Amino acid sequence: MNIQELARLVNGNFLANNGDLTREVKGAFAADLMSDVLASIQPEAVLITGLCNPQVIRTAHMADVAAIVLVRGKTPPEETVSLANSEGIPFISTPFGMYEVSGRLYRAGIRSLENQVNAKDCDCG
Repeated sequence: MNIQELARLVNGNFLANNGDLTREVKGAFAADLMSDVLASIQPEAVLITGLCNPQVIRTAHMADVAAIVLVRGKTPPEETVSLANSEGIPFISTPFGMYEVSGRLYRAGIRSLENQVNAKDCDCG
C-alpha cells in the first residue's frame, strides 16, 4: 500500500503533500509522546498521532517517517503544515481517532513498526 492508498483508507485529507505519495508504507506506529517515537519507531513507518505542533514534523524527519496521519480531524497551525511541506513529509488529516485508524491499517495488512523497549530502560516506576 502506498501513501495515497493509505489516505483513502482513512478518509484522509492531505494537509502537506510535497513528499513521495507513491512511497510504499512499510508499517505504522501510533503515539502522542515524541520521546516514544524517537525511542521506538522504525524507519519508513507511518506515524499516527494527535499532536499537531511543529515538533511532530521535526521528530518525524529525524526518525525517517514515511508520512504522518493526524487523527480526530484536527487542524494544525500553518507553521506545522509549512514545515511538513519543506521537509517533504506527507501530512494527512483524518476524522477518525487513533484507535480506528490503527484498526483500519491493521485490517489492511499494515504491521507495527514499533521496537520493543526493555523494562530496565523504562523509567515508568
